[in-house]
Amino acid sequence: MERPVRAGDHRWLGDKRSQVVYDLDRLTADEAGIVDDIMASDASLVFGPDTLAEARNRGYRDYKRYAE
Repeated sequence: MERPVRAGDHRWLGDKRSQVVYDLDRLTADEAGIVDDIMASDASLVFGPDTLAEARNRGYRDYKRYAE
């Protein structure tokens, strides 16, 4: 999957609406629509440092774990 321009240097992309974070390195082509929706709604957030731990510190849940 190609990364969005605004998140080009980041691995973790958060959705402010649902508080879910997505690993851009692990999303499949079928899941690309999720990222497109987040970017179109202007509800995206990237993290610094760009880690899952930082996303969790901000209250975000990992997409794969949340979906299970």
